[in-house]
Amino acid sequence: MQKEVNEAVAYIRQFYKGDVDVALVLGSGLGEFAEGIENATFVEYKDIPNFPRSTVAGHKGRFVFGKIADKNVCIMQGRVHYYEGYPMHQVVFPEYVMAGLGAKILVLTNAVGSINPKLAVNTFALIADHINLTGYNPLIGTYYNDLGVRFLSLNNLYDAELRGIAHRVAEQLNIELNDAIFAQTSGPTYETPAEVRAFRGLGVDTCGMSTAIEAIAGYHAGMRVMAISNVTNMGAGLADSAPSHSEVLENSVAVKDKFRALLNAILTEI
Repeated sequence: MQKEVNEAVAYIRQFYKGDVDVALVLGSGLGEFAEGIENATFVEYKDIPNFPRSTVAGHKGRFVFGKIADKNVCIMQGRVHYYEGYPMHQVVFPEYVMAGLGAKILVLTNAVGSINPKLAVNTFALIADHINLTGYNPLIGTYYNDLGVRFLSLNNLYDAELRGIAHRVAEQLNIELNDAIFAQTSGPTYETPAEVRAFRGLGVDTCGMSTAIEAIAGYHAGMRVMAISNVTNMGAGLADSAPSHSEVLENSVAVKDKFRALLNAILTEI
């Protein structure tokens, strides 16, 4: 795996030779944030050796390098998911590549369903902790021995200092940002009403099909991690209509200006 990461990094370095301060992963419908980058350099996933390709609507499938808020950033304009059929080590391969490019901070974003009725659609949630319900840990496999600590403590996976910064700037911008316990499922089906009730009993606030495993891999690779969720729908049984991908994309677009303002402010502060 280290050899494959090195090959991917070497390919990207042909096009972008600068530093990387912060790596960002943009979730469903949030890719427009990358359009505001200065001196943009684009690298398509499909051209990078060993790199998985994104196949989901709302995910462009490319890296964008440049500068935002005086930070050198590496942005994933779209991610890959376990449900797309990739083995888990390929799903988290991008996190090791971004760490290999020098990123010290990883900011993950996603679109989530609300399991907690107090978290309304078109608000934001800051992941304080997670429950991995995919049935698989991304660090399984002997190939990780050279990439990080084998038995990794996750006590401060979602960096407390970074979360404090996010809350502070959200308050300054008058943007609602609630702490949340996030559950990742494998997808691609949405949860059932019974699962929503079970998740709530476990203390889960939001649910989605990405992010937790990426957070583990990013932390394993040596990056500090923060994860921000856009609440795009209510969980099954909590609304009159069933959740759909079109609803997720529509509600992501509805808050794109607030999302851009929040991320820009966070990047300015960290």
